[in-house]
Amino acid sequence: MPGGRDSRIRQTAREDLKDRLVVCRADCREVGPSRLTSRLQADDYFRYLFVLARHAAQLHQRCGGEVGWVVKSSVKSLVRPRTRGCVARRAVCVGITFFLIRALSLAQASSSDSPVPILTGSVGYFNFVNAGQTQLNAQVNPVLLLPLGDRWLVESRAEFEGAFQRPPGGGAFGGPVSKNLDYLQLDYIANPYLTVTVGRYLTPFGIFNERLYPIWIRSLQQDPLILPLSSESSDGMMLRGGFPVSAKANLNYAINVSVVSTGHSNLESDRNVGGRVGVFLPGPRVEVGASWQKLLQDARSNSFGFYATWQSERLPLNMHSEYARSNQGSGYWVDGAYRLRQVPFWQKAMRRLEVAGRAEQFFTGQITAGEAQKIGLPGANTREGEFGLNYYLRDGLKAVASYGRQFSSDGNFNLWTAGIAYRFAIPLGRVGPE
Repeated sequence: MPGGRDSRIRQTAREDLKDRLVVCRADCREVGPSRLTSRLQADDYFRYLFVLARHAAQLHQRCGGEVGWVVKSSVKSLVRPRTRGCVARRAVCVGITFFLIRALSLAQASSSDSPVPILTGSVGYFNFVNAGQTQLNAQVNPVLLLPLGDRWLVESRAEFEGAFQRPPGGGAFGGPVSKNLDYLQLDYIANPYLTVTVGRYLTPFGIFNERLYPIWIRSLQQDPLILPLSSESSDGMMLRGGFPVSAKANLNYAINVSVVSTGHSNLESDRNVGGRVGVFLPGPRVEVGASWQKLLQDARSNSFGFYATWQSERLPLNMHSEYARSNQGSGYWVDGAYRLRQVPFWQKAMRRLEVAGRAEQFFTGQITAGEAQKIGLPGANTREGEFGLNYYLRDGLKAVASYGRQFSSDGNFNLWTAGIAYRFAIPLGRVGPE
């Protein structure tokens, strides 16, 4: 049936586009592919391509023009002949392709002449029930991107989070509101293979902290048990980039040096050196890598870890895994998210629904239970499983719910989560010439 052919064509194009966006995801952390792939659920795919063309101008500075190449390549694959009876449809697609390429080139040219600052980020409200204790969590995470010419970029993310609980004797909810500066950095794009960063940045250890931490991106709102094993932010200098090593493999790297910072509790940093290296294979859509960090103070301990990601070619499925080890402990987590857009029934609702799950385990290290709990680690060997649902109400807005169970010698308990997350993006100026 013609309608069935159209659906298959759009499905193939969406999967191809989602795959190609992975290429520049590391350098477009906050407003890049992780944000753009949320638009894959749009009812009108051609409308999504127009939106992508507009956003490509804003992302050009960070992705080196790859997003534009993605749009052109994806639309080109969209108009490939599928059946003998689609001549008229192909003619329309060719016209749209020409329009998109022309519009994208003009947008990129104007953006290159006068880069526009962007205010983006996320807002969320969640209800966590851990071991019967209810916590109301509200947070705002603004991100500022300020381009300075073609090679310089200032980027920053702050975190305002309120965690409210009832007192032991009962009463109204209350609690602290924390304010943290996750990063405030100056980037210099030296060439397509190297970006130099100075300031406060996210420590390049593993993948969750840099790529999956924002509430809009993560599929489950509970943090992995091993997240505190490495410092989340560092103050110093970092070199990062990527390049193709062959026609079938791309290498990405990050090397950092951090200094001690103790002037403010929300700006603390350890003296350390470390880095991460990964290999991405576009064919099977697999990335594997390793991280290392050396603490240059106190115990002068070493931390290392490994990670792997996979995106299915035939299914709307993403998988991530990570292992980390230090003197504070060790552990791993494996999670996955499956979008139900291929379910043959209730398609209008199912294509907006995502099923997610995570399995993880933590093993205690050489520190006491009290010291571990002070930095956010479990005080005993712990196993945990979690299952969740994410429903995308509209572009930029999703409702989340999950249930998990934690097992340890300190006791077993349930983990319940329900909430909503919203992602916003506001250009702080006029895009292009007047």
